[in-house]
Amino acid sequence: MAAMVHGAQIVAIIVTLFLTSFSGCTLAADEDPLQDFCVADLTSQINVNGFVCKDPSAVKADDFTFTGFRNAANVTNTTNGFVPTPAFVQQLPGLNTLGLSILRSDFAPDGLNGPHVHPRASELFLVVQGKIEVGFVTSNNTLFSQTLEQGDVFIIPRGLVHFQHNIGGTAAVAFAVFNSQNSGVERLQNTLFGSGIPDAVLQKTFQLDVAIIDQLKKAFSTSTPSNY
Repeated sequence: MAAMVHGAQIVAIIVTLFLTSFSGCTLAADEDPLQDFCVADLTSQINVNGFVCKDPSAVKADDFTFTGFRNAANVTNTTNGFVPTPAFVQQLPGLNTLGLSILRSDFAPDGLNGPHVHPRASELFLVVQGKIEVGFVTSNNTLFSQTLEQGDVFIIPRGLVHFQHNIGGTAAVAFAVFNSQNSGVERLQNTLFGSGIPDAVLQKTFQLDVAIIDQLKKAFSTSTPSNY
């Protein structure tokens, strides 16, 4: 089941990163840096919009390196057959202030990354193995959906509800590149039924019986929202 990323796929990912970060037509969502780098000091107790810069004299090559994409995640016994492996600033401190992050997505057969929103970033979704159906919904309730195979890319605009579903019958792997070091995520089921919105509001909104609303709230108030 282990999915390996081969040389051509790595090249595609690197090209994607550069296009996302430096293209004149694709501006980073975060503020531009004012120095060569600002490696995140993850131990600092100072709160800023991002992370405090590490002392440059203490910076090492490891601060710019992440090796967590080498092997497939274990998708066995997961609820939706989907496991994200992020390389955000917490895992890759050198990303701090660069307006960029990347995530590996491993899907079991029929695995699903259900409807969710990234409030702070657009997403470039690159399939490197398998067949994945992706789609997003616009603010006028129009669905744009596509079936992607190895080497295909799909763009998801910032702040729009979207999903990814492995429909190929075998394990699938994809990479998501974000134009923010912290894209944020809101999963619709947790936001609606696990956040404490009053029953009366949900009942009137969805035109459902109180008993059904209670079941949904019990299901999603006890689940832990992902950080992706």
